[in-house]
Amino acid sequence: MSEKPTWNETLHNGFGQYFSVDQPLYRDKTDHQDLVIFENAAFGRIMALDGVVQTTERDEFIYHEMMAHVPILAHGAAKSVLIIGGGDGGMLREVTRHPGVESITMVEIDAGVVSFCQQYLPNHSAGAYADPRFTLVIDDGVNFVTQTQQKFDVIISDCTDPIGPGESLFTSEFYAGCKNALHPGGIFVAQNGVCFLQQDEAVTSHRKLSHYFSDVSFYQAAVPTYYGGIMTFAWASDNPALRELDLPTLTSRFAAAGLRCRYYNPAIHLGSFALPQYLLDALAPAAE
Repeated sequence: MSEKPTWNETLHNGFGQYFSVDQPLYRDKTDHQDLVIFENAAFGRIMALDGVVQTTERDEFIYHEMMAHVPILAHGAAKSVLIIGGGDGGMLREVTRHPGVESITMVEIDAGVVSFCQQYLPNHSAGAYADPRFTLVIDDGVNFVTQTQQKFDVIISDCTDPIGPGESLFTSEFYAGCKNALHPGGIFVAQNGVCFLQQDEAVTSHRKLSHYFSDVSFYQAAVPTYYGGIMTFAWASDNPALRELDLPTLTSRFAAAGLRCRYYNPAIHLGSFALPQYLLDALAPAAE
């Protein structure tokens, strides 16, 4: 009996992780990137772009719940949400669960990712693309936020790592555009990598975001697929009180939204802003 083929991630030099390919589902180059989707016994269906795992069926809920519910519930009155990236549909699914949100715009650079994921990862979007509040824009994220006249209460940058097409979503131009596209009191959050292995990414994001927002920090979650420790999410607003809400307030908002989650809860929300000392030490010079 021959061994199953394996797929090896290429994100880090000198070490990494591999997955057995129990069933290849799709592989092709889109206009922008190399896309592969395959079945794995441990993590279900896995999507990778340019040699880097983006999402898996087994643990995507952790990432998507934390990126959607933390800023929306912290805001407390979000009516309009902008998602940058998010072509797999998982972020959209979680945002649509908030009944108070009236409009959701998603800007995805690659139409191919959207169509492939609806076909091969249907559980991610779970029908969310049919939500009447939703608008899909196929465009570069930087171009959209620098050109749009719309304003949003929450902006979620569900971007890839800062290589290839995702690189522009870690630039000062992008952050400036997001600031201009936010209503006063709005919140910007972004995927910011595994800080133990990608610490420079967090330090650079912190420094750049601090030019545009008065309160910049990170919050965290442990997502098994993203190997190497906690995943950090950049947080930026002009109101420090929004990341220091008390537990009764968060509990009340969570109950009012009628959410049932598998990872997120108000206590997790509160604790997610506590960061390891090595990251705090690395950020200290950047804050000076």
